[in-house]
Amino acid sequence: MTSEIRLAVPGEYDAVGALTVEAYAYDGFLPEGSDYSSTLRAAADRAAKAEVWVAVDGAELLGTVTYCPPGSVYREIGLDDEGEFRMLGVSGRARGLGIGTALTVRCIERSRELGLGRVVMSSATYMTTAHRIYERLGFVRLPERDWSPITGVDLYAFALDL
Repeated sequence: MTSEIRLAVPGEYDAVGALTVEAYAYDGFLPEGSDYSSTLRAAADRAAKAEVWVAVDGAELLGTVTYCPPGSVYREIGLDDEGEFRMLGVSGRARGLGIGTALTVRCIERSRELGLGRVVMSSATYMTTAHRIYERLGFVRLPERDWSPITGVDLYAFALDL
């Protein structure tokens, strides 16, 4: 499979939002009664206030990630000299093809393009497959920035110095 990583275009925003929700639900990461799915679905808002990147194979959407440069309201833990990314999702049918790794690498490259010294992100403690990707790419845990947005959801912080 040949994939391309590029910015999402407006005509794709609904599909990007649906894919993000599907990816989180596929792994059981949307607890019953959670309103996080509305945040995941809001790709147009993310594109207006951050950068929404997609992995595509022709017209097929394989995965997506939201890159949050300094100044973006979507940032959670990033400092002024750090890039940050969130809401990485890969379609169930594209798992195991390196899409998550490729999207993460794009966020690292984007941070370098912006002249930032580090890229950070948060990941739920139970997202162990994603943690393996980040660790393989050289990310290290930042336990001092671990946090919890709501009761029962504990997030690990990770960073990669550039």
